[in-house]
Amino acid sequence: MISVQLSKMMPIKKAIPKEENAIILDFLEHGYPFEQGSMKTPIAQALGLSHLTVLELIPKKGFQLQPHQEVYIGEGKREEIHHIKGKIPVDKLTTTASAELIHVVEKVVDEDQEKFIDFFNKAQPLSMRMHQLELLPGLGKKHMWEVINARKAKPFENFDDLKERVKLIPDPKSMVVKRIMSELKGNEKYTLFVG
Repeated sequence: MISVQLSKMMPIKKAIPKEENAIILDFLEHGYPFEQGSMKTPIAQALGLSHLTVLELIPKKGFQLQPHQEVYIGEGKREEIHHIKGKIPVDKLTTTASAELIHVVEKVVDEDQEKFIDFFNKAQPLSMRMHQLELLPGLGKKHMWEVINARKAKPFENFDDLKERVKLIPDPKSMVVKRIMSELKGNEKYTLFVG
């Protein structure tokens, strides 16, 4: 009887979603230049594909990594990556990684269009005055109602379908990319795509 009561009182921990794959933004074969010591560890800065998490990765000995290379970082046997050092903020990225980030985000949005178009199909109100769609840069109330009315008729299939049916939105992919970049930089109160 006591154990049942205790289990009711214990908070349930939610599993933190983990990344399975990442795209390399930059590889520093000799570690960070500002690190002290002669035994510097090679390090890679990468973007996780599922949750768009910016990560530091430690490659296995002897592996050379290239920007835009996709690597497996999940729980199973990893070929190139020894371990994940951890998450890092965008402002800690190298100059190369910072420059590559926008291109990698664009590639992720292109290759996983279904996930991002799903946002347009399923976005909901956040409050009586604010809708999730309005969190996208350049999308106001008028655009929001156009999207909602168009998706009632039939869900959007891809960005081209959205552009065709909602003339007020000339470039939905660009809106998503801008929002992701802003979320990665920590500029947003609500996150739609990151984490």
